[in-house]
Amino acid sequence: MGDHFKVDLDQLDRFVKTLEQAVKDLDEARTALSHIRAAEIGTPRLDEACDTFQAKWKYGSDQLSEMIGEISEGVKSNKLSYQEFEDNLDKALEQMAESSTSGGGKVR
Repeated sequence: MGDHFKVDLDQLDRFVKTLEQAVKDLDEARTALSHIRAAEIGTPRLDEACDTFQAKWKYGSDQLSEMIGEISEGVKSNKLSYQEFEDNLDKALEQMAESSTSGGGKVR
């Protein structure tokens, strides 16, 4: 069964970094557009559409950033759990190997 389930801890780290970069990119895009005001674009109808888009963009990107942050924290937590499990398993296997070679299992 163990052959079918494997966790690549380095891959989880890369995934977290990708998620964090996505949040950073969203924030940078919003910041880059924030100084543009609808009044600079043209017609009143276009100005209103631009203002509406800016408001929706901010709300949507805030929501997306929050969700990505939560996913990132979950992946970090899972990665730490897998790492702890691997460390404990390594220790247990080392102890078993030591006890079997140290004569701890004497037969009478």
